[in-house]
Amino acid sequence: MDSHRYCVIMADSSVTVTQLKMTHDRVLQVVPEERILVVTQEKNGARTRACLPELLPENILLEPFARKTAPCMAFAAYTLLRRDPQAVIIATPSDLVIRDEDLFARTVAAACSYVEEHDVLMTLGIVPRSPDVNFGYIQVKEGKKAWQMECPLKVKTFTEKPPEELAQVFFRTGEFFWNSGIFIWKADTIRAEMEKYIPEVTELFTGWQDHLDESTFLERAYTECPKISLDYGVMERTDRAWLYPARFGWADLERL
Repeated sequence: MDSHRYCVIMADSSVTVTQLKMTHDRVLQVVPEERILVVTQEKNGARTRACLPELLPENILLEPFARKTAPCMAFAAYTLLRRDPQAVIIATPSDLVIRDEDLFARTVAAACSYVEEHDVLMTLGIVPRSPDVNFGYIQVKEGKKAWQMECPLKVKTFTEKPPEELAQVFFRTGEFFWNSGIFIWKADTIRAEMEKYIPEVTELFTGWQDHLDESTFLERAYTECPKISLDYGVMERTDRAWLYPARFGWADLERL
């Protein structure tokens, strides 16, 4: 099944070439070069190609405009469904710092194995080290022993960056994880959930089977597309949200 695993790096305009290269090299431990895709804006195309000349040209997906992560994933999922209907997507931002990359690779592989057998939307949840108010939190249904578990856990709630008092409560319960922003799902499962919960995005891609390579098609879709994140648009609404506990060192670059 791992021959159907792909990594989609979501690279916005703020990412540096160093960050992008680090993210690319990290995911090489998980999928081969030919199954790594980068989604970025058209204005970053030349810089991306110069930074990652080893990428296949067709694996650099250029968005006409920035529209947050939900439209980005729609573009990527439809692209991969045309190539491989069994595709499993590992979606990661390009601005993360990961320590212990071997553990990262093992965690991703374990989560992928579960996703390949179940139609779920998996996110990696970082076991928190402190009641940090700078991260989003994900609560799971397994209760106060959740941090000790090493298996997929059912998501209960998502909370954006909480105030300090609430973060302290989250940390004491043992059932909240930091939201890493890393997702794993079958391309067809995320397609179905996006079409269910954010049709205002996916309907703009109607005809993707035949026209996704056309610049005028993408220009029209992105011009009309609202700015919606995957968390808000899909993960906070779906009943298919699961979390895989992650213990590798993690931070987003806004915090460094």
